[in-house]
Amino acid sequence: MNTWLGKYLIIIGAALLVVGAVVYFVGDRWPTWLIPGRLPGDIRIEGKNGGGFYFPVVTCIVASILLNLLISLIRRLF
Repeated sequence: MNTWLGKYLIIIGAALLVVGAVVYFVGDRWPTWLIPGRLPGDIRIEGKNGGGFYFPVVTCIVASILLNLLISLIRRLF
């Protein structure tokens, strides 16, 4: 393996550790609209007998935008 791959894996692991610590310690104090899957515009239909349908439209759009920004940032670094 190349040394640059190991370096980037360590950086990604450290970033995941920081994000995990933030979610662990501050996650219960976040507003409910910041929680993925509960954004305004997500479709939720619940039936009378316990069944239901859920489609996170806005969550998918936000995730797509964030992933595109992340990929473009990675491409610029290389």
